[in-house]
Amino acid sequence: MRNRGHRRVGIFLVVGFAALLTGCSSGTPLAAGTAGTTPPSTAASTTTTTTAPEQPGWTTLSVGPHGIAIDERTYPQPDGTQVIVARFLHDHVNYGLHIGSQDPPTGGAPLGPQSGPAVSAAEAPLLLACFNGGFKVAAQAGGTMSSGTTLVPLRSGVASLVLDTTGRAQIGVWGSTVPTPGEQVANVRQNLPPLLLDGQPAADVADWQAWGATLGGVPRVARSALGEDASGNLLYAGAMAALPVDLADALVSAGAKTAMELDINPGTVHLETAATPGAPVVARIPGQNRPADQCQVGWTRDFVTVLSIG
Repeated sequence: MRNRGHRRVGIFLVVGFAALLTGCSSGTPLAAGTAGTTPPSTAASTTTTTTAPEQPGWTTLSVGPHGIAIDERTYPQPDGTQVIVARFLHDHVNYGLHIGSQDPPTGGAPLGPQSGPAVSAAEAPLLLACFNGGFKVAAQAGGTMSSGTTLVPLRSGVASLVLDTTGRAQIGVWGSTVPTPGEQVANVRQNLPPLLLDGQPAADVADWQAWGATLGGVPRVARSALGEDASGNLLYAGAMAALPVDLADALVSAGAKTAMELDINPGTVHLETAATPGAPVVARIPGQNRPADQCQVGWTRDFVTVLSIG
């Protein structure tokens, strides 16, 4: 559940923005947006702030108007691969859920201006990161809500990423720990039972076949997951060759209390980050197949944007 407590107070970090940069694009026109939340204001062009210093063991990936917004930790695996964990600091970012041009299907439902299959013009100057969503609807791994409209029926007991109307996020079990009473829910993305609950991996985490059909029927493939820690930070874990237990262990080590598996297999797992809001994005998972600007040029599948808040 989200914890809105104060972040630690550290040394002074002065961050100046002369102007927000425009988003990276391949030149393909942006699709008409369809997301359920409104990007935050970009009123201040120069901001002097106090923020905590870089935490030992974590490497800064993105800096926003108030300091470190995204940092990263790497967890080497015995076979030489790496699980990357990117942490999105809850008081520096909010989120948008985008519906792919093919999946999940909309059934003709009208969607919001920031939910389309590409990063919207309003989001581009604020974009700090983008990552893949969950399984295809055909996998029957859970439901989807976009801009308050249910596209695929939501299921009780399923791990869920829940975004409220302000773009704040939490991860929990639908009908149990989420949504929070009185919460104004805008977007929900469900995918399988929880990978972590109360800081403990699922009982069947070692059974790789319980966590989705893999390309070639092999256990170790590209995988991704999304967790939440006690401070309300979301943590994305990804690797191009991993078992479900590898993701679970990395997320526990990074402080996650609750987590859900996201999509798997090499054609879908991807994470991109920008050094500052709207700056060019770079691919973060070593060897990922999808291009760094996949979210800007548009995609057939759903994805989540991470936006700077001022």
